[in-house]
Amino acid sequence: MNILSGLLKGSKPARAARVEPVVASAPVTSGTREPNGDLFNIGYGSGQSRVRSLPRVTGTIAQRHATVFACANNIAGDHSKVPLKMFQRDGEGGETRVREHPAAYLMNVEASPGVSARVLRFALVYAFCIRGRAHGYSPRDGGGELELIEAINPDHVSMFKAGRSRVFDFEDGAGVRRRVPARSMVNLRYMPEDGWTGRSPTEVAGESFGLALAGQEAAARTASGATMRAVIKMEDSFEDDEAYRRNGRRIRNALTDPENEGFPIIGGNDSIDSLDLSAADQELLSSRKFDREQIAAVYRMPPSKLQMLEYGVKANGEQQAIDYLTDCLMHWSSLIEAEYAMGLLTESERRSGLFFRHDFGALLQATTKEKYDALTKAVGGPIMTANTAQRIANLPVTDGADDNRLNPAANMTRDPSKEE
Repeated sequence: MNILSGLLKGSKPARAARVEPVVASAPVTSGTREPNGDLFNIGYGSGQSRVRSLPRVTGTIAQRHATVFACANNIAGDHSKVPLKMFQRDGEGGETRVREHPAAYLMNVEASPGVSARVLRFALVYAFCIRGRAHGYSPRDGGGELELIEAINPDHVSMFKAGRSRVFDFEDGAGVRRRVPARSMVNLRYMPEDGWTGRSPTEVAGESFGLALAGQEAAARTASGATMRAVIKMEDSFEDDEAYRRNGRRIRNALTDPENEGFPIIGGNDSIDSLDLSAADQELLSSRKFDREQIAAVYRMPPSKLQMLEYGVKANGEQQAIDYLTDCLMHWSSLIEAEYAMGLLTESERRSGLFFRHDFGALLQATTKEKYDALTKAVGGPIMTANTAQRIANLPVTDGADDNRLNPAANMTRDPSKEE
C-alpha cells in the first residue's frame, strides 16, 4: 500500500500557477468631471425629458389630454364599429368571403362569455394607440379550435424570450396566472425596434407630449385659482404663531367665500394686492392650439375629425371621409389586421390564403339619392341585374322574366333563338 501510494504521489503533475484574467478598469460612470447622463435616465424610459420639470409621459398619463384621447377614441371606435371580415384568396386574384370560422364569430359577435366582439376590438385598438401594445389571450381546445379571445391589461403582461420565441406571463379574466406561447396571444405592437416590444407614440415624442401636458396643467391651475392670484399683507403684531395663522385663514376664507361677491372683509392694517395673469402665461395658454396640431400629426388624424375647423374646410364631407380613411385608418388597420392573422390563424390557414380585412365601406355610406342613382345606372347593362340591385337595396326580389338576366351592351344585339 505504501509502495503504491508512493508511486501515485510521484506521478502527480506539478500544480500550474493560477492566472487571473486581466480586468480592464471601467470608465468613470458618474461624478462631476465626467458625468454619465445615461445613469440618471435609469427607470424613466423614453417618456422622460432631459428637462426634469416637464412631466413624465406615459400612455396612461397622456390620455388625460383631450386631443390624445380623441385621436385614440376615433381610431379605436371606427375600427370596432365596422365588420371585421375574413376572406380567402383563390390563387387567381379572386377572394371569397369565409363565414364559418371560429375567429370570424369571435371577432364579430361574442369574443368571450359576456363580452361582445366590438368591446374587445375597441379595447385592443385603444391600448394599441395609447400604449403602443395590446394583448388578447386566445386559447385553443384539444382540436386546435379557438375557444375565446379576451383583452389583457398591457401593464399586467410580462414577455420573456426563449430563443426566437416569446412567452407571455399574465393573469387571465378568470384570475388564473398563465404562461403561454405566442401562438396563444394576439400581440399588437407599434414601432417595435426588436420586432416584438412595441413603443407608445406618446413616449417616443415624449417632450412634445410633455409640453402639451405641462400647458394643460398650467391652464388647469390658472382656471382653478391654484396659482397666486393676490398677495396679502398683514401687520406683524400678533401674540403668537397661532394668532398669525388664524388671521391668515380668516383673510383667505374672506377671499374664497362666494357670498362676499368680491368684497372681502379684512382688518384695518391688512391689504391685498391683486396679481393678474402675466403675458407669458397667456402665451402659454394660446400655444395649446399648436399642441393639438402636433398630437394630431403623430396619430395621422385629420384636423376635421378633431373639430379643428379654424383653418377652413376645403372639401366636402365625402372627401374628408376618404382622406381620413386613406391617411389615418389604413395606416393603423394594416398593422392590426396583420397581427390578428398572426394571433388568430394557424400557419396552415395563413398559407391557404385566409386573412382579415376591415369593411370600411360602412364609413362611406352614400345618401339614398346617390345609392338609387348608382343602382339605376348599373341595372339594365352587362354588369348588374334587377334582382342584384334589389338585394343591395334590401327590397323584395321579384320573379320577372328579365329580372335575373344581364342585358347586352348598347352596341350588341341578342339572338332570341339561341337563348335558353
